[in-house]
Amino acid sequence: MYFEIIGKIENRETIAVEGHIHDIMRLQKQFGKGRWKKVKGVARIKLETGKICRAEIHWYEAHGIGKRKMKIKRFLG
Repeated sequence: MYFEIIGKIENRETIAVEGHIHDIMRLQKQFGKGRWKKVKGVARIKLETGKICRAEIHWYEAHGIGKRKMKIKRFLG
């Protein structure tokens, strides 16, 4: 699902680091080696339809590589 983040991501929290990430081998092969973290946070997003809402989002990030594989985990009221 396509979405655009509006504003800042709040309540950032690291869920897993390197060896505890299930897809670490795929991430390193696709984007390169780095200190990968799985992170979650809450943000206002704009959906393809134009609707704006708050959602919990998850993504992977590594220093020097940036945020990758962002996905909506759940919509918030």
